[in-house]
Amino acid sequence: MIKKADQFVVAIALLILLLAGCEQTDNYQPVIAGQAAVKIVSLSPHITELVFAAGAGEHLVGVVEYSDFPPAAVDLPHIGSAFRVDYEALRQLQPDLILAWQSGNPVEIIERLNVLGYHVVALEPQGLESVADQLQLVGQLAGTSVQADQAAAKLRKNIMELRSYSAAEEPLSVFWQIAADPYFTVTGRHIINDVLELCGGRNIFANAPGLAPAVTLEAILAERPDVIIASVRPGDDVWKNKWQSWSQLPAVQNKHLYAVDPDLISRPGPRIVHGAAQICAALADARS
Repeated sequence: MIKKADQFVVAIALLILLLAGCEQTDNYQPVIAGQAAVKIVSLSPHITELVFAAGAGEHLVGVVEYSDFPPAAVDLPHIGSAFRVDYEALRQLQPDLILAWQSGNPVEIIERLNVLGYHVVALEPQGLESVADQLQLVGQLAGTSVQADQAAAKLRKNIMELRSYSAAEEPLSVFWQIAADPYFTVTGRHIINDVLELCGGRNIFANAPGLAPAVTLEAILAERPDVIIASVRPGDDVWKNKWQSWSQLPAVQNKHLYAVDPDLISRPGPRIVHGAAQICAALADARS
């Protein structure tokens, strides 16, 4: 087997070869300070949603796989996925702005785009409020600040309402389940942790390292969560059945097992407030 150190060396070598073979884009004109971008490419489904919400959907000329909301995004040209970009397709689009996902797109992709001379702005949500900030930033870049500011104000108002609704409630310990076998969850660095706290939840793995680590069943059982929330598609109850063997858990004993549509909570775009409302409703139900 190849050691991790060897894998790293191979990856760096491949990156060097990749960059060495890159040609500069012809007729490429990056966005100029004070000049609105007119041809935008999004490298994440949630960024695609941000662009549309900021009133700049008509400026999108390319998106990545799974950019399926709003419906108008479905018909836009694809330039690969968040993890693998089709550079030839991108060259043909000649965007003057590429919006990247700092922690979601591989760093080598962002670096290569910079080497090719594209104007890349990397976005990274740091909390619910930052989604509103990014809406405004996209509006500034695309010259649609009026629409973007309105959308950001509405989002902040919804966040404030949810926060005031849950502010006085007793915190409930929560296990957030991304997947099982192995179990994956989120830490205090993840935007979902911000949502849990907003709704009066206490993430049992908030202090774990990383962003979305794997955790053991034993660790979950030891924390004895009051509530378990899974990000699964509506109607999928298989995950609940797997927990029935662990009736010693308060969440299982009291039937405090809830699901949230991953598109509403795992994508840090404007719709995250709808996912947050579902989580707040679930915790309110658990308290009652």
